[in-house]
Amino acid sequence: MNIPTSNLPTIAIIGGGFAGMNVAKKLIKLQKFQVVLIDKKNYHTFQPLLYQVSTSSLEPDSIAYPLRKVITKKKNAFFRLAEVTSIDAEHTTIFSDIGELKYDYLVISTGSKTNFFGNDRVEDNAIWMKTIPQALNIRSLILENLEQAAITQDLEVRKRLLNFVIAGAGPTGVELSGAIAEVRNNVIPRDYPDLNVSEIKIHLLEGLDRVLPPMSEKASRKAEKFLKDLGVEIHLNTMVQDYDGKVVKTNTDKDFNTETFIWSAGVTGSPVKGLNASAIAERANRYNVNVFNQVDGYENVFAIGDIALMKSKDYPRGHPMVAQPAIQQGKHLAKNLERLLNNQPLKPFNYNDKGTMATIGRNKAVVDLNKSTFGGFFAWFIWMFVHLWFLVGFRNRIITFFNWTYSYINYDRAARLIIRPFKMHKVEMEHKE
Repeated sequence: MNIPTSNLPTIAIIGGGFAGMNVAKKLIKLQKFQVVLIDKKNYHTFQPLLYQVSTSSLEPDSIAYPLRKVITKKKNAFFRLAEVTSIDAEHTTIFSDIGELKYDYLVISTGSKTNFFGNDRVEDNAIWMKTIPQALNIRSLILENLEQAAITQDLEVRKRLLNFVIAGAGPTGVELSGAIAEVRNNVIPRDYPDLNVSEIKIHLLEGLDRVLPPMSEKASRKAEKFLKDLGVEIHLNTMVQDYDGKVVKTNTDKDFNTETFIWSAGVTGSPVKGLNASAIAERANRYNVNVFNQVDGYENVFAIGDIALMKSKDYPRGHPMVAQPAIQQGKHLAKNLERLLNNQPLKPFNYNDKGTMATIGRNKAVVDLNKSTFGGFFAWFIWMFVHLWFLVGFRNRIITFFNWTYSYINYDRAARLIIRPFKMHKVEMEHKE
């Protein structure tokens, strides 16, 4: 990897998501370690706003931040664009597609990937949203289907093209379906006057008995009302069994003819090969870690963020796979690594739950904060402020704020561009995570 020899302990960080980037920033400031940040992309993605890229509210550069900016002009800090293929913990070495690296401490922050629960047909034919290229795929597919619907004379084909089906009513599915509904209600009547808006249907499927299962029941009820007000058709206790590219089959008597089927029904961990099988929780596909984020069976290997499964009394299934635990674990681990260097005892990680939120559309959001639930404009304002605050980079905040202001005033989406066609070479497009 062409990393110079150093007298400082080397810390290798795999993954530049919320967890990896935060631990890297803190460690680099200490200037007590040689820090090597490795990722197969050269940018950090602000994943909570991916759905806005896919529905033409934002351009990708609004939610992406170059990882090399984290280490710019910093001594003993390096970034390598690479995919780590395996770990040899016995010899403290990681292997990648560009070479190998010896480490003193290893931090695994590889995050999560889309979970299809073993349904290969859905994985082959559905579209999903975990990366910026995949968000652009969705944008292209939606716009291409609208263009095709405007010219087709086959009623059945047009019905499939104008039928949008989203599986999974967690925050991603709820936010995505609400955003598509706003495009239908505010943008399509102006851009596509030759389309009958009433023919455009948006279906949100959820296997459980309410939307937003991770949030409070009060928030779920509010979110369901907001979605219905926008014209989203909600189907609860409905599980997807098959999708062949044209028809979504479910466990009920309802099937859905669609050319646009978006899967947002779950995620699973994305571990790296090499560590003992006992270190990985089989069902969750996440590394079992102790309260110091040390991977079970290893003293100098740590896992943070989505890939880490830290069980406790309050979180028997581990922390939620969202940004806040990742950010907090990254910052906390940096302090613990400094303590290790100074021969001080490690401090256990305690998660500070700052609340859960989801936006459904213009002036519509739900927020669970401690034991309180907010809905409507106030919750939407909180959601907007929090997401602007946590966006990485001043430029990104300014651009995002400008785009949101423009859309709010004009009821418009500024980025309705088919930058790279998706349907024409669907098989070749990036579906890999």
